[in-house]
Amino acid sequence: MGLLTYSAGRTRVKICGLKTSADIDAAVAAGVDAVGFVFYPPSVRAVTPNVAAQLISRLPAGVDAVGLVVNATDEEFAAIKAAAPITLWQFHGDETPERCLELADGQPWMKAARVGQDFAFSDFSLQYRQANAFLLDALVEGYGGGGVPFDWQGIPQTWVSENAPRVVLSGGLNTHNVGEAIARLHPCAVDVSSGVESSRGVKDPALMAQFVKAVRAADEKSSSQ
Repeated sequence: MGLLTYSAGRTRVKICGLKTSADIDAAVAAGVDAVGFVFYPPSVRAVTPNVAAQLISRLPAGVDAVGLVVNATDEEFAAIKAAAPITLWQFHGDETPERCLELADGQPWMKAARVGQDFAFSDFSLQYRQANAFLLDALVEGYGGGGVPFDWQGIPQTWVSENAPRVVLSGGLNTHNVGEAIARLHPCAVDVSSGVESSRGVKDPALMAQFVKAVRAADEKSSSQ
């Protein structure tokens, strides 16, 4: 179905920062809708385009391969696109709307919002209105996500109601808090990385399975209310 297929009562799941065949197989077994590949060399979760291509070949139909880039040059982006069959782009840097459209070149894309105090949600969604999704992450030093939660209560309820079908919630999610996040915001999807790791950059198959189960439990709870 893919990450951005919105349906009330079923939150889509993306696990980001996968680097090995075992990571891919465990994520697929857990029942994810998308996996993310980090093309940002400073990150401990970064992979090369060729490695990503090998990992994507293990994905079944319907599971999105998301390419996370941060202020990529034309040459860097072209190298990724030539090697890895990415189905959804995630722009996590300072890319303008025009730059996102140029690079995506007709493919679906989402723009990461680095949410800090007094973040202007309406201005952001207006500026990037052509994005297929808005990925909400915490404002941290550097790029690529820091595994830090932000204050979900600070998101205006009217904005959430209007944009929920395009919201991918990230930032410090784990098995213990994802249920609360879904109950509060009802996003299209949730995105996790460090919350399913046994150590920095090392995915844990058991935690991945537990995270997806927690999402499904939250969906069932929301549907029954």
